[in-house]
Amino acid sequence: MSCSGFAVFVHLSPRRENIRQMADLHSVEIKTFDTIVVGSGLAGLTAAYHASKKGSVAIITKSQLDISNSYYAQGGIAAVTDPEDSFESHIQDTLTAGRGLCDLDAVQILVSEGQHCVQELISLGMEFDKENGDFVLGLEGGHSHRRILHAGGDATGKGLTSFMLKKVQEQNNISVFEYTTVIELLVNNLICLGVQAFDFTTGKNLIFKSKSTIIATGGLSRIYDRSTNPHTATGDGIALAYNAGAKLADIEFIQFHPSALYIPGEEAFLISEAVRGEGAWLFTPKGERFMPSIHPLAELAPRDVVAHAIYNQMQMYHSDFVYLSLKHLNPEVIKKRFSTIYHTLLKYDIDLTTDLLPIAPAAHYMVGGIQTDLHGETNIQGLFACGEVASTGVMGANRLASNSLLECLVFGRRAAEKANERLLEPADLPEIREIHVDQANENLFLETKNQMATLMSKKAGIVRSADKLQQALTELQAIAKRLPEEITEYNHLKIKHNIDICQLICESALIREESRGGHIREDFPNENPLLCFHLIQEKGQTHQFQSVRNS
Repeated sequence: MSCSGFAVFVHLSPRRENIRQMADLHSVEIKTFDTIVVGSGLAGLTAAYHASKKGSVAIITKSQLDISNSYYAQGGIAAVTDPEDSFESHIQDTLTAGRGLCDLDAVQILVSEGQHCVQELISLGMEFDKENGDFVLGLEGGHSHRRILHAGGDATGKGLTSFMLKKVQEQNNISVFEYTTVIELLVNNLICLGVQAFDFTTGKNLIFKSKSTIIATGGLSRIYDRSTNPHTATGDGIALAYNAGAKLADIEFIQFHPSALYIPGEEAFLISEAVRGEGAWLFTPKGERFMPSIHPLAELAPRDVVAHAIYNQMQMYHSDFVYLSLKHLNPEVIKKRFSTIYHTLLKYDIDLTTDLLPIAPAAHYMVGGIQTDLHGETNIQGLFACGEVASTGVMGANRLASNSLLECLVFGRRAAEKANERLLEPADLPEIREIHVDQANENLFLETKNQMATLMSKKAGIVRSADKLQQALTELQAIAKRLPEEITEYNHLKIKHNIDICQLICESALIREESRGGHIREDFPNENPLLCFHLIQEKGQTHQFQSVRNS
């Protein structure tokens, strides 16, 4: 999940090394750690906690430590805890949702080790909701059993990240750098030697050297104009890794959450999948229920199916929304189970228990990402990725609800343990280019970002076509031409990264001539069995298809 943004500046300083001169910098402060973790969502915190067992760790986050996609996750975490449930069932549900693109070995690891990770958290003191001594298990779209653990009703993400944050803060060998953004991965001969960062509190460029670097920067859904993610989810890690030479996989698959509150002029507020899991129904603008005729699971169909169905209803009725209703459910149960959602909606004069909720899909989750092996390592030695930013092989073409927090725990731990095994590689740092911030360019960044968000929503949103994607690429190329040839200013760099990410999505979406999971082509409406492959992107290389590991 993600982290980032900036507001009131706070800096938690670690021990510092002497500043030394470098040929291409006036001066730079060099900090050395065994492991660097970029990002402070659940994956980053998990990785930092486990990495700290074997050495010193730096957490670098461009906002506050507790701002991330993970923190705002409502639904819960999927894990097999009920004796009537099974690993086999959870694995099959994940594979079904992934529409043929899940790597079986990765899914098996997720489900089996996920149970252990959850039990470990419980043993450390994490409390999930119980009733009469038993876990209260929720049901969400695509799941064949109730297996969703939650904490604080609909505040599971907050509960988990707050718990792991406390564990991280208890470790003396973890140093935290808030309001510090990574601007480049330092890679030489496909060996990652650390990162270059910019400290907003001091205006200084910093060098972090390490034997291992773990990217846990979360998703990119804020490249769209309607998103459930915090404003920090801008895909930084994807752009950094790609430009450093890391391989990306399946970046065309973007999951749009079916149910986000639609209020004109207001941010999209997530209405958890768990709401439909408890029995909520979807209605057309004319008050007709439509999901039972589309899928056997009705409102509990996988997210890609529900989001597409809602999109079609909106197109049919020329409406900006459909309705979600809980009016037929027990109001006291709903208020208790979804306390956060209930009280948030009251601010809009909407009663969750009695009113029809206007909802529409919103960009929610990046299904693909930086390609890793089963231990979170990329094709660059010493560079790891975990959480939403990574493509571990678990999610396929469409993420099964509530598997994301589980993936953070499992692969955050795996990445840390493998990172701890690495030895320092003797190699010279690459040439460093100093970055500065010119506040005069902030409006340019915001205007350009909004322009691209509108473009991506219209041309590369839920439903795509070759014509729309090509139009998007043409416009993105035009925007790119406005940037200086050599970028040394932070706002220009952010624009460049945003362009890179949007182009990568559009290029992959253009190549995948089929509809599958979170990628829907109106000009290729069916799945193509010949395209049941991972689409791999690598800077300077042609696109490649890679076989799915299904045995």
